[in-house]
Amino acid sequence: MSSIEIDVGELLCERGLVLATAESCTGGMIGEMITSVPGSSSYYAGGVISYSNAVKVAMLGVGEDVLEKHGAVSAPVAEAMAVGVLTRLEADIAVSTTGIAGPTGGGDEKPVGLVYIGLAAKDGVSRVQECRFEGNRSKVRMAASQAAFKMIQHYLDLK
Repeated sequence: MSSIEIDVGELLCERGLVLATAESCTGGMIGEMITSVPGSSSYYAGGVISYSNAVKVAMLGVGEDVLEKHGAVSAPVAEAMAVGVLTRLEADIAVSTTGIAGPTGGGDEKPVGLVYIGLAAKDGVSRVQECRFEGNRSKVRMAASQAAFKMIQHYLDLK
């Protein structure tokens, strides 16, 4: 357990907010990090591991047209995932990840290590951050998870 998930949990508690997650390339790592903190049930609604496009559509309401036009690894899909899990789990804030952890699957336009992190909140805030991480699959997934926590922390620091 690192300190960022503890810090984010404390900020969520202080503000009386509930978090939800929609994870693709991180495969539940963010949810695991959150639930490793005792008492996280008071501020974590849950998450959806939407590894396939079918799950993104069915469980998160990502439009098939958005997936076809931009691809699963894109800013519009990250945003739609965050908004979808925010709405479906009735949370106050949501974070999403979609990317290419590798070692295969990357190309010139979308290389291994490319990750989009989405954040959506009930107050209407919606943003996406494009990240490029180096390293093997484990390092990319961990770096993406840490970046998602930093994005949540930054949002909460402004509240």
